Amino acid sequence: MDKLIITAALIGAEVTRAHNPNLPLSPFEISQEAYECFLQGASIIHLHARDKEGKPTQDHLIFAECEKLIKEKCNLIVQYSTGGAVGTFLKERIAPLRNNPEMATLSCGSVNFQDEVFENSWGIMSNIAIELKKRKIKPELEIFEIGMVNNALRLLKEGLIEEPLHFNFVMGIPGGIPASVKNLLFLIDSIPHNSTYTVSAMGRYQLYLTTMAVILGGHVRLGFEDNIYYTKGVLAKSSAQLIERTVRIAKELGREIANPDEARNILKIKQ
Repeated sequence: MDKLIITAALIGAEVTRAHNPNLPLSPFEISQEAYECFLQGASIIHLHARDKEGKPTQDHLIFAECEKLIKEKCNLIVQYSTGGAVGTFLKERIAPLRNNPEMATLSCGSVNFQDEVFENSWGIMSNIAIELKKRKIKPELEIFEIGMVNNALRLLKEGLIEEPLHFNFVMGIPGGIPASVKNLLFLIDSIPHNSTYTVSAMGRYQLYLTTMAVILGGHVRLGFEDNIYYTKGVLAKSSAQLIERTVRIAKELGREIANPDEARNILKIKQ
């Protein structure tokens, strides 16, 4: 197996300090938490940003400040979100890409987020893909249900993305594919054999599905964007605390942890 790539998703667009008071918000706080995750074994930071009021933003200057502060501390791969928050328009979603990060997300279809719709029409997907390819940014293909794999393969067929593909299976979102081992195996069997994948399981499903990914040879995403609890009813102190537990489990299972440069090699990120 490849070494385990751990992505830290620190903040997202939906979580607030009312959910967990330990949520980092400012660029400085985000960079500090990113560094703590790096020390525990993370090699990628999945980056969302907030404005001074703590609201989700796609301001490229705030993304740039976060990345600058992170890079001053360590050589983590900084993966920008092009999803933004539900309802964010395409122009805003791709605005941070002018910073030319190493990686960025590419959501591969529309999905219900409880009472809202996260829209990703073919026009939105293809325009983001074109921007990523133009800037030589490695896409992470966000998969919220099985039909999105077909959309990703269409992007490949039309030359908008290139192999090897890297997928992120986002499981347990209300409206998306349920978080179960059976569904994870189905998703793995649906992607090209030379692909890599990460598992992002929501809430209480995070621990056992990320452990399953470790066993199966996949990679994992952890952090407050997906789960704010350490155990049932007990809030996690930090995203780094969640990563520390998974690293401990992975080592018990004999899976080595990838550092950022090893992750770049595994994912074939162009330098």
